[in-house]
Amino acid sequence: MAAKKLAIIATKGTLDWAYPPFILASTAAALGYDVEVFCTFYGLQLLKKDVSDLQISPLGNPGMPMKMPMGPQWFRDINWNIPNIIQANVPGYEAVATTLMKKTIANNGVATISELRELCQEAEVKFLACQMTVELFGFDSDKDFIDDIDYVGAASFFEFAGESDICLYI
Repeated sequence: MAAKKLAIIATKGTLDWAYPPFILASTAAALGYDVEVFCTFYGLQLLKKDVSDLQISPLGNPGMPMKMPMGPQWFRDINWNIPNIIQANVPGYEAVATTLMKKTIANNGVATISELRELCQEAEVKFLACQMTVELFGFDSDKDFIDDIDYVGAASFFEFAGESDICLYI
């Protein structure tokens, strides 16, 4: 019996949007699926050698709870849902949100993006970089990206995705 297939299209390159494709890909691979992740447009950030600089973008994400992991307990318990108009106009807001998210990730023992990506690679998840987007954004495939990824067009990815049991757009 052939293994089930999971195809993921990753289009986002922020810290919070990096988790879903890596968690789903590593889980599916652990369950015996053949997995391919096609990274296009901003999703190419997930394939860069250094992902430690990925940022959070709370702008336009009203469901994102912002808890402050400092100060007295009553202060930490407040859900700081800050309106988009303020987020857009406060200098350094994304840096603060990123720092808070990284602290929350570390405090809860959640794997880093680098660790999850390595787990995927060990599990033989196949990473595909959209060749057109690489060229469009002027990336250097030899310098900018991790090893062991394929550079393909959308048509090549469709061969796998068209036969997949599950196809996710993230």
